[in-house]
Amino acid sequence: MRPPFRSPEDLITLQKAWQQTYAELAQAPTTAGTTALRRRLIALSGTLCTHPHWATPTAWRTGGVELRRATHTSASTEREGAA
Repeated sequence: MRPPFRSPEDLITLQKAWQQTYAELAQAPTTAGTTALRRRLIALSGTLCTHPHWATPTAWRTGGVELRRATHTSASTEREGAA
């Protein structure tokens, strides 16, 4: 059995910011200027992909999905707690 996946807090924060920006971009009307959101998404993507946590060759394959699951789960829990 594999040990549970642990991500650095700054990486989790980056992933949450990426997901929030993506959601905002998806909700923006087609007539709205989305350049700032697209640029932010590109910058966050670059920062996520070059984070030192992914320095080992297999880290991204094994941890990328788990990072997204962890941030999705924590976001769902936060929404339920606010309701």
